[in-house]
Amino acid sequence: MARIVRHNDESVREGYISNGGKEVKLFTRALKAFQRNNRRVMTQRKHLDDFLRGRIIGRLECGRTQLEVSEELGIAQSVISRLWQRFQDDGNVSRCYSTGLPRVTTPNEDRYLAVTAKRNRRSTASDLSRQLSSATGTTVSRQTVYRPLGHIGLYARRPVRCVPLTATHCGLRLAWSREHALWTPQQWSCVMFSDESRFSLQSDSRRTIIWRAPGTRYHQENTIERHRYGGAGWLVWGGIILDSRTDLHVQSVTMTGHIYRDVILEQHVRLFRGAMGAEFLFMDDNARPHRANIVDECLQSEDITRMDWPAFSPDLNPIEHVWDMLGRRIAARQPTPICLPELRRALLDEWCNIPQDQIDNLILSMPRSCKACIASSGRHTPY
Repeated sequence: MARIVRHNDESVREGYISNGGKEVKLFTRALKAFQRNNRRVMTQRKHLDDFLRGRIIGRLECGRTQLEVSEELGIAQSVISRLWQRFQDDGNVSRCYSTGLPRVTTPNEDRYLAVTAKRNRRSTASDLSRQLSSATGTTVSRQTVYRPLGHIGLYARRPVRCVPLTATHCGLRLAWSREHALWTPQQWSCVMFSDESRFSLQSDSRRTIIWRAPGTRYHQENTIERHRYGGAGWLVWGGIILDSRTDLHVQSVTMTGHIYRDVILEQHVRLFRGAMGAEFLFMDDNARPHRANIVDECLQSEDITRMDWPAFSPDLNPIEHVWDMLGRRIAARQPTPICLPELRRALLDEWCNIPQDQIDNLILSMPRSCKACIASSGRHTPY
């Protein structure tokens, strides 16, 4: 009796193939190709479960050939051969889940890398690799150093740039935060926060990301040209208060005590003092032009109360975030300003376009800034 094999749901005798409803005999070479293709179609499955592995081993132990088991179960003969060989070697047919390459470092060496990285945060991966090699004799690559450090939450990142703080600065910042942490929104609504900032034609922001292929770092399309010290630009001054803001003052020269008195105080701050009354508080930092004698005399003559402000505390001033908003809006303009007059017009336009509700949210977040400063014992805060 002729043996029957299955292929595409059609029953044909071995050595024959169906062609238009008729069985056509195949030559030996064509027959072998047909059988190989038949087994390839039958083996389109992901993995063998343990029950099917047991069936294969049971049939082979009963004396069946690998080819017969392959055709009966629809599994490639190479799979059955590897399964039988592993069963003869260790008696196990369960699937072995691969875990990748064997670990190069031991748990103790991973802990050594973690402790060394925490002791010296500025160590590079190459430095850590060399220290591990000199201490234990184990040589690892930089990527191997990154992996165990990433498992404990340590990643290579740029450090945050902050102003230097001494113990005296921290003490003053802490005392100021404790004094103002419980202020109400009504009290903060009487404070005008002010500051200067400089905007250049060539941005020095390092947040710009580009897509480039390996080995093309210095190609023209992958570079940003800028002067070392920022190039030409404008110095701006602005003040923010709840539900309002001053006009943006733009100048090309450095701020001096006389300009601060004649322009900033006389033309901007004095108007808000007259509108708000005696409850008005004026906040400015401790820059030298702000503390000139002529400035103090002007504040006294105009009956403007200055808010005490701890030195080296830009993170507590909400207007710093407004400068960041303004810089992002300038950078997003299309086309970008290419000359000083265009930059001046862009600064004045975008200053007016900043939503007032965003400025109000910054001012109302002052209690959280104070609490963050208290939690850090007067050190740097994420604000």
